Amino acid sequence: MKVGIIGTGFMGVTHAAGWAQTPAQICGFCAETTAEAAPLAKQYHSKIYTSIDEMLPEVDVVDLCTPTFLHAEQVEKAARAGKDIICEKPLALDVQTAVEMLAVCQKMGVRLFVAHVVRFFPEYAKAKAIVDSGKIGRPGTIHLRRCNYRPKKPVGNWFLDEQKSGGLLLDLSVHDFDYARWIAGDVKNVFSKKVSSMDPEAPIDYALTILTHENGTLSHITGGWAYPPPNFQTGFDINCDRGNIHWDSAETDPVHVLIRTDQDSPDVGLVGSHLIESPYTTEIKEFYDAIQNHKEARVTSVDGMKAVQIAAAARKSAECGEPVMIDSMKGEAA
Repeated sequence: MKVGIIGTGFMGVTHAAGWAQTPAQICGFCAETTAEAAPLAKQYHSKIYTSIDEMLPEVDVVDLCTPTFLHAEQVEKAARAGKDIICEKPLALDVQTAVEMLAVCQKMGVRLFVAHVVRFFPEYAKAKAIVDSGKIGRPGTIHLRRCNYRPKKPVGNWFLDEQKSGGLLLDLSVHDFDYARWIAGDVKNVFSKKVSSMDPEAPIDYALTILTHENGTLSHITGGWAYPPPNFQTGFDINCDRGNIHWDSAETDPVHVLIRTDQDSPDVGLVGSHLIESPYTTEIKEFYDAIQNHKEARVTSVDGMKAVQIAAAARKSAECGEPVMIDSMKGEAA
């Protein structure tokens, strides 16, 4: 299997490390400039491609580690070239685009995998297995927390342009929207409140979203770009009728004082450094196995589309101040 990676930022670096732990061959990298692709190309003894069009004839799989607003065009190009695709989350900026991406992949007979990595973190995967076992009964409420620092703000940073990233509710909270749906099933309606401060000394975004699942489960999801870097904390409580599951990434310390400093940090926060194997590597290994051996992976293109659907409803709710029905956010394939 020959793989080409597009995008050489943190996700490109992370995915490359995962592919290196599989039998796949990393053929090369494509970035905005050849200078950006050069370090990874050198590290993995591979090529630098100047465009996706140059890469496509030489690979079997395209791994998209690019900004969200570029996904649709790149997925379509790869699909029409007959290549299987790994696409970083979120799949798309809106439901209509996501549906069209799935449609072109289905039409061309290629597989599309969406990298919702939270499903591969051992704590989250173990909680899912416990719920599925039936030991603690049916979930009644789920509380999910994910808070880190706001992405850095150099001129042109696409993360801070909601037209390109979808902002906090799509780029960050989509992780937990996907996980809540994985645990409790499809969502019926969404209510979200969002608070933002553009203070140049401490810009923050903070959101609380309530999902009502079709089976009656309620998921409360807190997302924030509100901590000083490099802090990134996550956690969950899954409350069922015969038991509960609790996990918090920060619970080794009883008291946390988070102080802003001049310490350098990544553009966006990454978690999982305490684990023996990176969840991103676990994810890539599973995608490799699914493609190579014609298996299903734990996250599908439909999962990716439905996560976008929930995030779109949350964004709409935060704007209008009212609950939004998921059925009102459906797109139609062109």
